Order: sequence, then C-alpha cells, then structure tokens
Amino acid sequence: MTHIICIANQKGGVGKTTTAINLSAALSAAGKKVLLVDCDSQANATTGMGIDKSRLDFSLYHGLIGTAETNDVILKTDIKRLWLIPARVELIGFEFEMHGEENREKILRDLLQGIKDRFDLIVLDCPPSLSLLTINAMAAADGVLIPLQSEFYALEGLGQLLQTIKRIKRRINPALQIEGILMTMFDRRTNLSGQVTEDAEKYFKNQVFKTRIPRSVRLAEAPSFGKPILLYDPSSIGAKCYLSLAREILRKRKSGAPEIAAATAAR
Repeated sequence: MTHIICIANQKGGVGKTTTAINLSAALSAAGKKVLLVDCDSQANATTGMGIDKSRLDFSLYHGLIGTAETNDVILKTDIKRLWLIPARVELIGFEFEMHGEENREKILRDLLQGIKDRFDLIVLDCPPSLSLLTINAMAAADGVLIPLQSEFYALEGLGQLLQTIKRIKRRINPALQIEGILMTMFDRRTNLSGQVTEDAEKYFKNQVFKTRIPRSVRLAEAPSFGKPILLYDPSSIGAKCYLSLAREILRKRKSGAPEIAAATAAR
C-alpha cells in the first residue's frame, strides 16, 4: 500500500525542502518507487531536482485546477525510481481560485488518488505556511514529517502546527499521524543543539527520529547544482544521514528495508 508523507513546518529555513528532495532520493535508492510532489509556489524542490521551470508545459497547478491530466504533470528525474510533480509560481494563485469551492481541502488527495498505486511512497513538500496547499497535503497524507531546526526558538510556533494537524485529523483525514520529528542543522559541537534535541525528545518521546541531519556545506551546495546529495556527493555526511533516515522510516513501516547503497542512486 502506498504511503504518503507530508513534510511540513510553517517556519521557513528549517530544511524542509532539503529533506523532501534527499529523503525521496534515499528512499528510491532503497529500491522504492517514489513520487516527489512540489506543493510550494517557490518551486525550490523543482529547481533542486535540476528541472528548468521555464521549459515546463504543465505543473502541479494545472493538475489541481483540472487543465492537465495527472500523467501530464509527472516527470522522470535523474534518480532511478524517482518521479516529480513540479511546481511553478502560478501555484500561488491556487488558494485564491479555489476560495469558496466545495471540498477545496481535498483537491490534492483526489489528484493523487488515480496514480498513487504506481508508487511505494509519495513525498509532499509543503510551503512554509499553514496555507490551503499545506492543508491539502495533510488531507492527502498518511503521516506528517516535521523538520525541527536545532536552534533557539525551534519549538516556538510548533504548537500551531500541531493544532492544525489535530484539526485535519478530526475533520478531514482521521488516519493522519505524525510521521516523526526530524532534527535538522544539528551541530554536535554546540550545547544548544543538544538541548533543543533533549527538549524535543522530552515532549515528543519516541516520535523524534534517531537520525540527525547536520549542518553541511555540501548539503547547502547541492540544490544549486540541481542534484540531491546522493548524486552531488554520495560519500558526504549529509548523504549518509539521509540514507539513515530512509532506513529508519522504512523500518518503522516494517518494510524490511535493504541496505541502501548511495551508488545505486544514479541512473
């Protein structure tokens, strides 16, 4: 059965898109068929996968408003077993155009319904806000993965996100769960990173992933080359950590995850 993971945090700069891209690549390296859906009008996941937005005929927007078939908006990427539904700036108009529409929170779920059985996992990269697109992603998802920056004030504002998840679960998607809390930009040399992680574990208990994503120059560089870290620098600590995260997620799902080799990522 297809598992849909929504990556969300209304705060920007927490490693959300970095996680969406690199977790998707790592899951595909595990032998899973993965679809990455860019739900952000900034389209950072699209450019981070090396897609030239100016040359796109269709994007997620066209699928959501019904002017393109779902198959027309899915692109193959340079990673084996990884596909992408790209975004462009027109996605910003989705919320305004859907205002007043019945069941507007379920449009993405309906879009994915006809294709989800073609994939083992679908990863949804949300905008840095609790917008209609984020609500659509949560309505379509089985789990919400929350990147949490290992810095001061990291937990501030998280309550609003958790309340939104509760409301979605109560009103729209009863099956929605917290996939896990992922500590990002972790620096083991500082007391602050350790303290923030300790606070998160105190509050969320075993929902905090054991994998920590470190601060990494190579991770920061990879999107400018249009590549996941598994292609840009497969031997880097960032690549190893996202492979570890993929293993952890697949173990949680009792999928019997095989050993993932970075070398299997390239087509």
